[in-house]
Amino acid sequence: MLAVAGLAGLSAVAWSPPAMAYIGPGAGFAFAGSLLLIVAAVGLAVLIILAWPFTVAWRLIRVGNPFKHATAKRVVIVGLDGMDPGIATRLMQEGRLPNLQGLAGRGVFRPLDTSNPSMSPVAWSTFSTGVDPSLHGIYDFLTRDPCTYAPVLSSTDIGEAKKVLNIGKYLIPLEKPRIKLLRKGTPFWKLLGDRHIHSTIQRVPITFPPEPFRGLLLSGMCVPDLRGSQGTFSFFSTAQQDGQAAFTGGEQTVLRRNKEGTIRSRIVGPDNGMVKGSPRMTLPFSLHVASDRRTARLEVEGSPPVTLELERYSEWVTLSFDAGLGIQVKGIARFYLVSLEPEVSLYMTPIHIDPENPAMPISHPAVYSVYLAKLLGPFATLGLAEDTWALNERVIDEKAFFEQAMLICEERERMLFEALDHTSKGLVTTVFDTTDRVQHMFYRYLDPTHPANRDKEATAYADAIFRVYQHMDAMLGKLLAKVGDDPDTVVIVMSDHGFTNFRRGVNLNAWLRDEGYLVLKDGAHTSGDWFGQVDWSRTRAFSLGLTGMFINRKGREKSGIVEEGDEYVGLIAEIMRKLEALVDPATGQRCVRKVRSAIASADGPYRFDAPDLLVGYEGGYRNSWECATGAVTEEVFSDNTKSWSGDHCVDPEVVPGVFFSNRAIAVDAPHIADIPVSVLRLFGQKPLHQMKGRMLFATPGQPAEVRGPVEPERILQSGAAPGARVHLPGKDVAHG
Repeated sequence: MLAVAGLAGLSAVAWSPPAMAYIGPGAGFAFAGSLLLIVAAVGLAVLIILAWPFTVAWRLIRVGNPFKHATAKRVVIVGLDGMDPGIATRLMQEGRLPNLQGLAGRGVFRPLDTSNPSMSPVAWSTFSTGVDPSLHGIYDFLTRDPCTYAPVLSSTDIGEAKKVLNIGKYLIPLEKPRIKLLRKGTPFWKLLGDRHIHSTIQRVPITFPPEPFRGLLLSGMCVPDLRGSQGTFSFFSTAQQDGQAAFTGGEQTVLRRNKEGTIRSRIVGPDNGMVKGSPRMTLPFSLHVASDRRTARLEVEGSPPVTLELERYSEWVTLSFDAGLGIQVKGIARFYLVSLEPEVSLYMTPIHIDPENPAMPISHPAVYSVYLAKLLGPFATLGLAEDTWALNERVIDEKAFFEQAMLICEERERMLFEALDHTSKGLVTTVFDTTDRVQHMFYRYLDPTHPANRDKEATAYADAIFRVYQHMDAMLGKLLAKVGDDPDTVVIVMSDHGFTNFRRGVNLNAWLRDEGYLVLKDGAHTSGDWFGQVDWSRTRAFSLGLTGMFINRKGREKSGIVEEGDEYVGLIAEIMRKLEALVDPATGQRCVRKVRSAIASADGPYRFDAPDLLVGYEGGYRNSWECATGAVTEEVFSDNTKSWSGDHCVDPEVVPGVFFSNRAIAVDAPHIADIPVSVLRLFGQKPLHQMKGRMLFATPGQPAEVRGPVEPERILQSGAAPGARVHLPGKDVAHG
C-alpha cells in the first residue's frame, strides 16, 4: 500500500475551473507527491556534492576553462518588471534614485525596445531565448483552441494521467501527469550550462515547469496556485449574502457565529483527482474574536494557532489537505484581518504551492525551492503573487495590497543576495514583479481625472509608485556595494517594458459586430465571456486576450469561413485600415497607433499560431476587460473604473523598458533580444544562429561607445500619446 500511495502521490491530477489573474484560464493542477520528490531530489543533491571533485576534474580535462575567452567572469541581471524610463528619468532628475543615477553615470542608461506584443510573457520569453514570438510561440497570456474557440493558457499545458487503477472510490494513476512548458526556444542560461558556466535564475516569467539544465532555477510567472488557477483568493465575512458571493479572481464565504461566539468555516483547496468525481479538498478552521475586538485567534486544522491583528498580514500558514491513502498536499497562505466590527471579515491570499513541500515542480533541481525555504523561510511561489484582483474587487484596500507587494519584494531580495553570496563566477538573474504590479494598481494616482478615481480616495497612495522605485534603488545600492569595483562583474538593470495610462477600454468584438465581421446568433446583440452567442458560420474575425485579433480561417478554425489567399489578405488589409482610423467619440482621438500582421512581420514557424492581427493601442487605451475574455458588449468604448489603472498592452513604441549597466555599450537603441546574445558573448560563448539580438557591449578595438544617461527630453517625449496625461514629480507631462 505504501508503494501504491507513493505512486499516487507522484501522479495524481486534479482540475480547477478557470480563474483570472491577469486574464484567462488557470494552468490546472497536478500534485506530484512532495515526499518522494524531495527524497529523490535530496539524494541527487548528495550524489552531486560527492561527485563534485571528480566532475570538476573531468570538466577541466574535457572542456578546459569555460571562461577562457570571457570578457566578464560574472554577470548580474536585476529585472525590474515594468520599470518605466519616463518615471525613472523624472525621479533621477529629482535626486530620488541616486544609485540608478550613479550606475547610469558610471556606465549607461537607455530606453530598451521591447517585444511585440509588449506584455510580460512575450517580452520575458524573448529575453530568455533571444528570439521573437514567431520562434518562441508566446503572443499573450492566453490563446484560443482552434478546435473549440475556448481559451487556453499559452505558456503551460497540464493534463491528467490517462492510465489509472480503480480501487474502490480511488483512482490511482499509473503514469505521471503531463506538465509541459509550451514556450519554444532554448534559454540562454541552458546554453551557458552546456558550456559549464553556472547560472542561478530566480522568478523569470514563463519558466514553469522548470527545464533541466546545469544550474539553479526558481520558476516565475505562470506558476499556478494550489487550486490550479493563476490566483484565487478567499474572502470570509459575516456580512449577509445569498450563499456564496462570486468575485473575479476569488470567492466569498459567509461566516456564521455559534452560541459561544466562535466562527467556524472551511478553506477550499484543490480538486482531488485521486477520488472519483474529483471532489474539492477542504480544511476546517475556526476564528475566535478577542474581547477587545482588536485580535482574533485562527485555528486551521493541522496547523498551529495563529493570532491575527487587525490590518496586518499573518506569517505564512501551512495548509495540509488530505488526499487519501496517506497523501498530504501542502500549500501556504497569508491571512489578513480586514475588520472585526460591525462585521468580521477575513481575507486569505491564494494558496501558494509550499516551496518546502512542492506539490508540483517549481524549481530545478526540485530541492532548490526546499533549500531556499529552509534557509530563508517560506516564500510566495504563485507566478502572479501580488493579488491584483482582490484589490480590483475591493476585497482589500490599497494599504493591504501595497504591504503584500512589499512583503513579496523583500522575499525576493533575500533570494537575490543569497545567490550573489554563492556566485563568484557565472550568471545571477532575479526578476522583481513589484514595480509592475504597483504601477498597474496605483497608476490612477498619477492622473487626477482618471475614471478609476470615481468613488475611491485619490491621495493616500499618490507616492506609492515612487516609493517602489526608491525601494528598488536602495536595494540596488546594496547590490552595487557588494559587487564593488570588480572589473570582471557586469551589472545589468533592465525592465521588459514600460508603463502608460489605461483610461479607456476598447471592445474590439463589439466593433467587429458593428462592422459586420462578427455575427451573433439570431436575436442577440451582446454575448458573455468566451463567445457564448457568436454564430461562427457567419463570423470572419474575433478578438481574445489583450492585443490579438483572429481571422476565422477555413482549415484552421473549426468553423472557419475565410478562404486563404486573396480573401484572407484583403480582409486583413481592410480591418487594419479601419482600426488605425478608429476614433474614440468621447475624446475625438484615434485610439490605435498601429496594427501589425503577425504573419507578415515575422518569419518563424509559430507565426501561424499567432493572432492574425496585433493591435498596438495609443497610450490611455487597451482591450477592455470584457473584450479580453471574448465578450461582446453593447458599446465599443468604456471607461476603465477598476483599480488596475495603468498598463502596457499597447503599441510597443509607447512603452519601452529601461536598460542600465555599469559598462558602456556600442548600441544607442538596445532591444530586449540583445541581452541574451550579449551575456553569451560576455562569457566568450557563441549565440545560436536563430537568436535575433546584437552584442551590446563594446569589444576591444571598437572605438564607438555609448555612455552615461540618455537625454531626459528624449525619454520624456518618446511614445507620448495624446490624452494620456499623467502627473509626475515636477509637472504634468504627456507620457506614453
